[in-house]
Amino acid sequence: MKEHSKYQINIQGLENKRHEFDFEGDDAFFESFEQELIEKGNFKADVKLDKSLTMIRLDLHITGSLTLVCDRSLEEFEEPFEIYEKYVYKFGDDYEVVSEDMEVIPFGTAEINLARNIFEYIGLALPMKRLHPSLRSDDDEGGFVFSDSEEKEDTPKSEAIDPRWAALQSLKKDL
Repeated sequence: MKEHSKYQINIQGLENKRHEFDFEGDDAFFESFEQELIEKGNFKADVKLDKSLTMIRLDLHITGSLTLVCDRSLEEFEEPFEIYEKYVYKFGDDYEVVSEDMEVIPFGTAEINLARNIFEYIGLALPMKRLHPSLRSDDDEGGFVFSDSEEKEDTPKSEAIDPRWAALQSLKKDL
């Protein structure tokens, strides 16, 4: 976890005001998490930390690019990303995760580590379909689209329609 120690902030000695921190990461950062979701990439995280007596508010701006493998062609490609997130640490008696963007930490906590948060935000920014940019279309990211006009051309017009269905078709036209 030596790689994760780069993302620690000593909060015990910080004054109650706004502070700014910059973090950078590369392939070693993603490899340190023992996962297969992201293997290669780089990022730069600008963190604005507002400390008060009762809580710490983080505003994260993370930019970078990931090397992904296309789901269709199995070619590697670069996927750029830009993330804006907020996270809150509240001081309390015990450690507790309240929600996806807030947790309670004990009053005497000396430092917080942002490695997990940064990794999760980058993981959430991954596209569902990993398509090489040359395979993407403007409409649907490469999916198939069927319109009503295409479906009607495939059915023969001279086909006899069952009278039960004809009655239902007339109801459909009335709507």
